[in-house]
Parts: sequence; C-alpha cells; structure tokens
Amino acid sequence: MYLLGYDLGSSSIKAALVKADTGKTVAVAQHPEVEMEMIAHQPGWAEQDPETWWKNACLVTQKLLIQIDISTDQIQSIGIAYQMHGLVLVDKDQNVLRPAIIWCDSRAVEIGNEAFQQLGEEKCLSHLLNSPGNFTASKLKWVQQNEPELYQQIDKILLPGDYLAMKLTGEAVTTISGLSEGMFWDFKENKIADFLLDYYKLDSALIPEIKDTFSEQGRMHQTAATATGLAVGTPVTYRAGDQPNNAFSLGVVNPNEIAATGGTSGVIYGVLDRPAYDPKSRINGFAHVNHHPRNPRLGLMLCINGAGIQYAWLKKQMADPGISYEDMEKMIEPIPIGADGLRILPFGNGAERMLTNQSPGAQINNLQFNRHKQAHFFRAALEGIAFSFVYGFKILQKSGIAPSVIKVGNDNLFQSKIFSETLANLLGCNIEIIQTNGAAGAAKGSGIGSGYYQNFAEAVSKNEIEKVYHPDSDTTDDYLNAYQAWEEDLKRLVG
Repeated sequence: MYLLGYDLGSSSIKAALVKADTGKTVAVAQHPEVEMEMIAHQPGWAEQDPETWWKNACLVTQKLLIQIDISTDQIQSIGIAYQMHGLVLVDKDQNVLRPAIIWCDSRAVEIGNEAFQQLGEEKCLSHLLNSPGNFTASKLKWVQQNEPELYQQIDKILLPGDYLAMKLTGEAVTTISGLSEGMFWDFKENKIADFLLDYYKLDSALIPEIKDTFSEQGRMHQTAATATGLAVGTPVTYRAGDQPNNAFSLGVVNPNEIAATGGTSGVIYGVLDRPAYDPKSRINGFAHVNHHPRNPRLGLMLCINGAGIQYAWLKKQMADPGISYEDMEKMIEPIPIGADGLRILPFGNGAERMLTNQSPGAQINNLQFNRHKQAHFFRAALEGIAFSFVYGFKILQKSGIAPSVIKVGNDNLFQSKIFSETLANLLGCNIEIIQTNGAAGAAKGSGIGSGYYQNFAEAVSKNEIEKVYHPDSDTTDDYLNAYQAWEEDLKRLVG
C-alpha cells in the first residue's frame, strides 16, 4: 500500500510516494523545474494563477507515476501541504474569480494594522494569537474594498491547499489549522472569529465547511482522476500549511518540541499546549496539525527573512566561478569561531517581524583589510544567520518553550556543519538532521487520516536521523563571545 503527498509551494509543486509499511519514500517529482511565475501588477503585490497550480499538480503526478510500476488502486490516500496565508476565491460553480493573493503579497498591511488598533491589541492577540496583519482575512477585506463587484460573486474563500483538494474531490472544505493561519479562528471562543469578520463586514458564509486535519475530506472524482492518472475514489485525508506540515514531518507534535528550516528564509516552529503570544507580535501562533480545543496544540512560528538568501547572495557576489557550497565549507574550516572579529548582520530581505517590522538592511562590521579574506566573509555570513536564529529563539523561549533537541530537515543551511554546530552550541540543544521532505510528510499525514497509521509516532517512526550535532563545552565560550559582539551590533542598529 502507498501514500501520496503533495507540497504546493510558490516556486513549484512537489509530490512524493511513500510505501506505507516501511515509511520509505519510493518516488519524488517536482514541476515545474523552474520557478512558477509570480504576478506583481504593483509594488508589494504577489499573485499566482490557481489554475496553474492545478495543471502543475496533474503534471507532477504523471511524472511521479512514471517512476514506479504500481497500480493506482494501491494508493490508499492523499495528503496536501501548501504555502500558507494565500487567498483563493471561487464562485458557486467552483470557478476561480481572480488570481490568488499569496503569502508574500503586502497590499493588506495597513488594513490589518488599522484593525489591530481599532479592535485593540490585547483583544486581537488573546483571541487570534496575532495581529490581523497581512493575513488572509485582511486580504479578503482588500478585495471587498477594491473589487466590490467581484466580491459579490464569491461563493467560498479557500487557502491554496483547500483549492487543490477541491480540484481533486469537488468539495470545498477547510480546517481549523488553516482558518487560524488566515486569522479566521478565535482561540478563546473556539469558533470562527466573528468579531474580526464583523469589524471587516465580511460574510461568514464564505468560509467552507470545517473538517479535521486528519480525516476524510473528499474523494477523487472522475475528472480529476482522468487529469492526474490516479484512481477514482482515492480519499484526501490530510492537509496542512507548509510550516505546520514540516514540523509534523519531523515528528514535532508535542509541547516543547521544536522544528526549524533554513532555506531562503529561516523558520523556528515550536509547539505549546496552551495559547500564547508575544506582546510585541514578533511571533505568530497557529493551530498545529493535532490541535483540538480540549487538547490544545499551538504552533508558535518565528520567521527570519534574511537567512539563506544572504549566503546565496554572498556566494554569487564573492565566490570564484565554479565554487560550490561544499567548497566554501572547506574554505571556512581553518577560520576560527567569530571569524577573527568580522561580523555580518543578515537583515537585507525586507522588514523583519522579529525586529518589530523594522527593515534595517544587512551590515558588515569590523572589517579589517589586512586580516580578513574571502573565507572570513563566508564564516561570518553563516555565523550571522545562526546568530539571528539564536536571537529569535530567545523570543520563543519567553513563551515557555524549553526544548532539548531541535529537529530539522536535511535542507540548505543545515547541510553546513559550521552553521549547525554554531546553533547547537549557543542554544545548548542537540540538532537532529532528519531525512524527509514536505511532500513525504503530507503523504504520511494522509496515512493517519485514512487509518493506516494509528498515531503520530507510528507515522514518523521510520524517519531516518542522518546526523546529530551536540553542544561542545570546549568551544561554547568562543561562540558566546562572538554572539554577544554580534548582538551588540544589532542593538546599535535597531535599538
């Protein structure tokens, strides 16, 4: 028996086929090979055509099935992970009314900020765990204000994963986890956030039926089966936003467990058993995949915009032609912890929420022409990103999270020994590198929803730990001294 998972990102759609009894990923595919187009009619806007997502989902499924000789009747269930915070609008015939307004679109910032002030910061934070901000509800308000005739045609509002599931099954449904990421869920009242909808004058009937994250959410209809090559009747039994799904994929479902990712941006995602929020709104709280009002599981997420993008920029601008990241790592090895005093602040990728939405730009500090060489820049860049993770982690700790281990996928920055060792030493935690990906995690999530797996532990029990980085007491002081100097730079920059 096999399990199928999709990961709908803003760059591409990935798919994975997992053999249910072994937990092994037997096939992986991605489409397109180049990044999907983003539409930006005005500065700060970012849209994508949902129909393109669907076409790519069909193509990636076909590419996946070519890799392995099985009958599609052997696929027990389907799971979906997706880019968070997007807004898809469909009419009563399930036709898309306009391009999706996706996660990195900032047109609704002022709408959300005004709601935060008018409704009261304490009320928003205690009920939503966030400011209404630039999330999905505020984007819907923008549509109502600026495209009123189109707003009147809306039958349902969907998150990107809801849309993909609807195309597979013909059913428009959503989840509490999904609603919470759009600011549609009231954690104090354990229901749809009517107080925000009333303030925005939005119709709650636009919200689809709510299903459990792990449950049957519809079955494959004939049109979708023909388009994808899958079997009619295959159930969709799991959906979650990319960061909650990444945490689940790594086995992070219990209080005090932490997941992290280190891609273009960086994310630290911790789980609590009670609602919590940061008074300065530097972190976001959402319902985790296993949240239930009687057994709360909240995901606290901190995002660092200036992460891998800084290291990629440095490689492009400073590394010799043909140099790989592995080559850069070897060049760094002789450079001491702290890069002989060279320090880099990586905040050059827009406003940083953990810096109270300031956009200070990146900085290179204490450069000495007679001392610092190319490899010093590489080390200082990796350390600067790691230090920003540590700075953010301290904010999360104030919510009560105190983990002994941080689980990460074998992706991007965490492939670097220097980056991972820096984090392990400064946080006093083991860093576990685990072989998995978002699409495989979604597939395993569907195994829980369809009843193949009895619990979370069984679903992820076959995860392979590739490597563990442990704190080293012999070098902790060196890392701490380097971090403290970096933090002083940051304080001077942002106050």
